[in-house]
Amino acid sequence: MNGQGWAEIVLTIVLTVGLAWPLGIYMARVWQGERTWLDPVLRPIEALVYAACGVKRDKGQNWVAYAMSVLAFSIASFLVLYLILRFQNLLPLNPQGFPGLSPDLSFNTAISFVTNTNWQSYTPEQVVSTFSQMAGLTSHNFLSAAAGIAVAAALARAFVANRSEDLGNFWIDLTRISLYVLLPFSLILALAYVALGEPQTLIAHVTAHTVEGGKQVIALFPTASQEAIKQFGTNGGGIFNANSAHPFENPNPITDLIEIVSMNVLGYACVVAFGRVVVAKPDARALVIVMGLFVLAASSIVYATETRPAPALVAAHADAGVNMEGKEVRFGAPSTAIWVAATTGASDGGVNATHDSLMPLGGGIAMFMIQLGEIVPGGVGSGLYGMVVLALIAVFVAGLMVGRTPEYLGKKVESREIKYAMLAVLILPLAILGFSGVAAVLPVALKGLANPGPHGLSEILYAYSSATGNNGSAFAGLSANTPWWNTTLGIDMLLGRFAYAIPVLAIAGSMAAKPKLSATAGTFPTDGPLFVGLLIGVILIMGGLQFFPALALGPIVEHFQVLHAVAAR
Repeated sequence: MNGQGWAEIVLTIVLTVGLAWPLGIYMARVWQGERTWLDPVLRPIEALVYAACGVKRDKGQNWVAYAMSVLAFSIASFLVLYLILRFQNLLPLNPQGFPGLSPDLSFNTAISFVTNTNWQSYTPEQVVSTFSQMAGLTSHNFLSAAAGIAVAAALARAFVANRSEDLGNFWIDLTRISLYVLLPFSLILALAYVALGEPQTLIAHVTAHTVEGGKQVIALFPTASQEAIKQFGTNGGGIFNANSAHPFENPNPITDLIEIVSMNVLGYACVVAFGRVVVAKPDARALVIVMGLFVLAASSIVYATETRPAPALVAAHADAGVNMEGKEVRFGAPSTAIWVAATTGASDGGVNATHDSLMPLGGGIAMFMIQLGEIVPGGVGSGLYGMVVLALIAVFVAGLMVGRTPEYLGKKVESREIKYAMLAVLILPLAILGFSGVAAVLPVALKGLANPGPHGLSEILYAYSSATGNNGSAFAGLSANTPWWNTTLGIDMLLGRFAYAIPVLAIAGSMAAKPKLSATAGTFPTDGPLFVGLLIGVILIMGGLQFFPALALGPIVEHFQVLHAVAAR
């Protein structure tokens, strides 16, 4: 731990937020349907898509229609991806000759990529064909990210509307976000990754001859193109099982920096775009500050923890100085710290270290960041609307303190919106703790657990936290490719994505129908340090809803295991 390491962490965060500002301004223009510098090239393609799909530019949707469109698109996406994975042995571009995935693994993987979770219960380079990677997984890296950003765009319009039901059109948002934001920037990133040494080929593998005279078969895929959208869309789910710790996905310090920045930049940019659309730039700046503070705090704790020797080594008088087991030694502890904070505060993005190898406090921070709800800065779109939900709860609490009807960005916050907000935030602890409690005492679930002790409980909690939070990272000590884990984790992914997004759209519909009010002397300010502190407090409380009750699961699980052992005798 030294000054250079701290500077590296701070510089990475500052660079990410700095690049998010112009990107957010550009995204606001895309959300509002305004002219951009890409219009001469993309406007004809956009018009062709609308004509082919029967989408009318001037036809808006209320929140119910918008939500039904999100669900219909996601169901169709799931079915297509499930069939691709299930029958990949019958499809082209399978030079590896991989068979189709099992029904439960196809179910889990399809849900994983449709919900922007990208949890992988398999070793991709040994299971998934080139066609499945390109046409299935990579395409859904674009589409699931675009769907999340579309919900954020609809929420932004709700705060601008004045007694209206129109939130925009999901199909137009999906098309414009894909064409004008995700596709061009991913293309630029992919070309940069190729130039920096990442492979991009349809060849299945090459055979290398080692210095000892042996042969080694090295798997190859179109890596750079998937890596670009994997990071930029906060997807995760890399070509290789090691994700960004693999030298083909992350070959050098330059790609490492680009991947960290691109993983979080769109999450911050969504907040900037929100502030532009709502005409509330200081309020958006407060949300960005809260996000940045959480990432800085989390990365600082992980950095301080992981640069100390493991207590077990100290006790054995084998002090190695730094706990580098399972870390990305090529880029050092500061890189690992910011990766852990960024990948758990956003949607995976592809880790460059094994979370299972973290010190207890580092692993706890990783789990807690996920259990906050993927909001700091969060997945693309979902980070923004998660922050807005918690901001509504914060101003509601402030209103109760002073006995005044709370407002946020010119809209009164009443019981209807708070009921929807609490429905959204409570789904996380219910899904995480419910499934974890059952899995911790169910023999069919415990079969995949490598560590039966306290760390095994952490692995269970982390798995369900990661699935429900649509994160996708893992402690890696859990063999999750079984019918129980594939099915229950898939259900948690669905709950974490849609049981959160639908109440958010209901909030948007309710807000859009309200009149737009001007701020008065009694309006609680949501752009200053008082609001920042209040919002941080609310976030910590909401995160604690699942983190601290989870600590009580240990004695409960031990009690049930004792009863089970007695019954068995």
